[in-house]
Amino acid sequence: MDFIRIRGLKAETIVGVHDWERRQPRPVVIDLELATDAARAARSDRLADAVDYHAVAQAVGAFVGAAKFQLIETLAQRLAEKLQQDLGVAWLRLELHKPGAVAGVSDISVTIERGKRPS
Repeated sequence: MDFIRIRGLKAETIVGVHDWERRQPRPVVIDLELATDAARAARSDRLADAVDYHAVAQAVGAFVGAAKFQLIETLAQRLAEKLQQDLGVAWLRLELHKPGAVAGVSDISVTIERGKRPS
């Protein structure tokens, strides 16, 4: 199995339980790992046979930008569901970072895996 990785995708969203967190969008950073079979794309050298990581990044940014959840766990889960539905990937790992969420801490994150991990 092959993997496409997208690291450090930045987006702004409303996520948090406190009133001050819900007033204006704040940055989140997303790392994705998507299972794929890159052999077909490698043989054809056609984008149509590959995971279009530019389109994935655009879709993630649009989804996250429109989201308004209280928990980063919920945002991560809903984003994973959308990616699996739209891309048909069998497995993905998603890490969602919320920098500056807690005073004195540089980063808070949640990592989820969804689907059957390829062997």
